[in-house]
Amino acid sequence: AALNPWDVMLCVSGTAIACENALVVAIICYSPALRTPMFVLVGSLATADLLAGLGLILNFVFQYVIRSETVSLLTVGFLVASFAASVSSLLAITVDRYLSLYNALTYYSERTVLCIHTMLAGAWGVSLCLGLLPVLGWNCLHDRTACSVVRPLTKSNVALLSASFFLIFLIMLHLYIEICKIVCRHAHQIALQQHFLTASHYVATKKGVSTLAIVLGTFGASWLPFAIYCVVGDPDYPSVYTYATLLPATYNSMINPIIYAYRNQEIQRSMWVLFCGCFQAKVSFRSRSPSDV
Repeated sequence: AALNPWDVMLCVSGTAIACENALVVAIICYSPALRTPMFVLVGSLATADLLAGLGLILNFVFQYVIRSETVSLLTVGFLVASFAASVSSLLAITVDRYLSLYNALTYYSERTVLCIHTMLAGAWGVSLCLGLLPVLGWNCLHDRTACSVVRPLTKSNVALLSASFFLIFLIMLHLYIEICKIVCRHAHQIALQQHFLTASHYVATKKGVSTLAIVLGTFGASWLPFAIYCVVGDPDYPSVYTYATLLPATYNSMINPIIYAYRNQEIQRSMWVLFCGCFQAKVSFRSRSPSDV
């Protein structure tokens, strides 16, 4: 088959995603200090994105090297499960940030650790089930009229995935709005205790709200076009529309390590130790709290 430039771009994107997230997973596994619930969630997100990147690479290889319906179903199911786990991990991180602010006094209890592990187990379990659906028969290999814009997924399967994404996006939007309210309320209480609102309080509050807007905006801008097109698109439309909306969705997995991992100074320190084998004491690192974004 002729080489499709869009497939090449997806493969390149998958390679970049796999490399970025493999580094994050290696750092978290290498550093015993990174065992808090926050870093467990970041590790889950990096693992899901790593698998998604590998899935894009495998999909390219099997599409042009091993052309098989069975292999196609396996790679598509693998990609669905990986991206679903990535989105679910983002939701878990949002819930964790909300809990770290709403229940700040009891956040570091064993109950929080159990809650985090339960969320992750549920997220990966549901993601695995979603990935198995096309493999177990929910596909359009034998009924072309049931195909969606993402072959070999059926229209009903894609509708389920899109509805799940919209639900997660709305929950994240609600939680981030609540987080902004809590941050603003805390800043106002501090200002009242000091009898005046300093410029630093205003800047810190504005920075926190802006960061949350960037996090949610990046997530929405990456996935919303593809999720909407999966609902309104028709399989008879040119495939370029599918590629044009799917490619930005993969960029979310490329941006996630930058937002959730590489900006964290504990991970920066661990990366320094991992690559250089030493740590310069004169370089000051401030440990971030779980509510930092």
